[in-house]
Amino acid sequence: MTDPLIAVRNLYLTYADETEALRNVSLDIHRNQVFVLFGPSRAGKSTLLRLFNRLSDLIEGTQRRGEVLLAGRDIFAPEVNVSALRRRVSMVFAVPTPLPGSIYANITYGLKLAGVRSEEELGRRVERSLRQAALWDEVKDRLESSAFALSGGQKQRLCIARSLALEPEVILLDNPTSGLDPISTATVEESLYELKARYTIVMVPHSVQQAARVADNAAFLLDGELIESGPAARMFVHPQDKRTEDYITGRFG
Repeated sequence: MTDPLIAVRNLYLTYADETEALRNVSLDIHRNQVFVLFGPSRAGKSTLLRLFNRLSDLIEGTQRRGEVLLAGRDIFAPEVNVSALRRRVSMVFAVPTPLPGSIYANITYGLKLAGVRSEEELGRRVERSLRQAALWDEVKDRLESSAFALSGGQKQRLCIARSLALEPEVILLDNPTSGLDPISTATVEESLYELKARYTIVMVPHSVQQAARVADNAAFLLDGELIESGPAARMFVHPQDKRTEDYITGRFG
């Protein structure tokens, strides 16, 4: 087994009001897979996801113990450039948030901030990221149209493409289909199979059913604690812990 791309070691996180959001979490996430964090509300899923690119830094009064390693390096080390980290580990949220302006401008905004100036390179990355997000064929003839004119599902895929344009190593998806219709949800899910060939995807799913459909590996969290993790084929068919089984079968949550 190769070394994990992301390694979480004995991680604790406590909020300013002394709520313990994560308690002694340890897990490994390997390259080129869809890794799903699932569990009931307030289990710690989104909290853990946001630690991976240090969005947790924006919450005042949090206290953290333990390590999060990216390719063997502690992401909380003093020398880490947080902006560079967030280019390597991008985030797509539940509610799609296009920027004002055209589809093209949405994709190139982050690239220009990162110093990409060549029109040829910008065009190449726009097309490639939109293709990877399964959106190119739908928008290739209207790249200068407003991003706000897109449907909900298209806006979410645009946000995914915007992240991909920066060529991250990891894509974090926090309930990316929660507001989408079934057809748009299926389109986003299908794109994950293509994306994991190039990227590592860590996702908080909309439901247990979605988790079972898309995951290669999964982790079940409950009240801030990691109950178990492993291959999805086992987790959703033969879980080792009764609490996981009870949640998957709808006995609680």
